Amino acid sequence: MTGRPKKHSLTLRGHRTSVSLEDEFWDAFREIAAQDDRAINDLAAEIDESRGDDCGLASAIRLFVLRRLRSG
Repeated sequence: MTGRPKKHSLTLRGHRTSVSLEDEFWDAFREIAAQDDRAINDLAAEIDESRGDDCGLASAIRLFVLRRLRSG
């Protein structure tokens, strides 16, 4: 377990951004995208569009991963 978040680069709607996630969340996020046959940037853009202003992108991705794994 790494514990500390690492920065990962994404492109959302043509704009580069970075998100800090722990390796375990990043790996699970990539696995979910692969299972759904989706590009990770497209999935991140969808999460970004649906999150509220009070939730950062990294938190929104973590919650997405958690919900997906719980629904398993």
